[in-house]
Amino acid sequence: MESILYYFETIPSSHRSIILIGGIAFFWCIEYATPLFRFKYKKFKHAGPNIFFTVTTIIINFVLAFILFQTSNWAIANSFGVIQWLSLPLWGSIILGVALLDLIGAWLAHYIQHKIKPLWMFHLIHHTDNYVDTTTANRHHPGESIIRFFFTTLAVFIVGAPVGIIMIYQSLSVILSQFNHANISLPKQVDGIIGWIIVSPNMHKVHHHHMLPYTDTNYGNIFSVWDRIFRTYSKLSNKDLIYGVDTYRDIDSNTTIFRLLKLPFTKYRIPANTKVDSKDS
Repeated sequence: MESILYYFETIPSSHRSIILIGGIAFFWCIEYATPLFRFKYKKFKHAGPNIFFTVTTIIINFVLAFILFQTSNWAIANSFGVIQWLSLPLWGSIILGVALLDLIGAWLAHYIQHKIKPLWMFHLIHHTDNYVDTTTANRHHPGESIIRFFFTTLAVFIVGAPVGIIMIYQSLSVILSQFNHANISLPKQVDGIIGWIIVSPNMHKVHHHHMLPYTDTNYGNIFSVWDRIFRTYSKLSNKDLIYGVDTYRDIDSNTTIFRLLKLPFTKYRIPANTKVDSKDS
């Protein structure tokens, strides 16, 4: 366990790139072999905007990384944070640390983005992909990347997480996000079993349904337990799934990158005969 923690404390940037690119490539291939939905789309063309937003996310996280590390160093130096206050074995600190980072840095951030309209307008871009696949995982407006970084930093501060645990969490977050967005079909029993521990593809697909209340459920990224604890878990049959956002029907996978970038700052007129939900009122 110590060797694993040491590896992630000193993980080279090249290895982190392999995790990101390798994950996308792996699930991309699985999508060809066993797709959940047989989309009638040009897969490479669809991936273009999503890859662009993946790159902007990487750049923002790289530029702001020093804040994360300084926060971690301060917490360790001052013995501040949950895992600093508890006398746990190393494996216990890693599991608890990753779980709490996931709760605050992912689940809570995601939940709040759905409840506060200005934050929702940045997160909206993620939901306007009507062909959800593994590349959708990083379809985040640069503004959202900054918002999510703030929550990750807050999580590091509260948890008192050392760098090694932060890197383990971020590596798992990348892989699991690519996995649960992937357009892959798993045997129902397999998906159901793993869904009790981690967020499975079928579980997260419900979150991308185009209508409430399903859009406001299944916020989890790594661990599925948070949605069960906070009663935001729901189910929906795959045959009833429709991706996108019903109140933004003219914004989808084919929308230009420029329009997506300016969307949060645009006073958007909802198309006629469209049912308005609480986020647009």
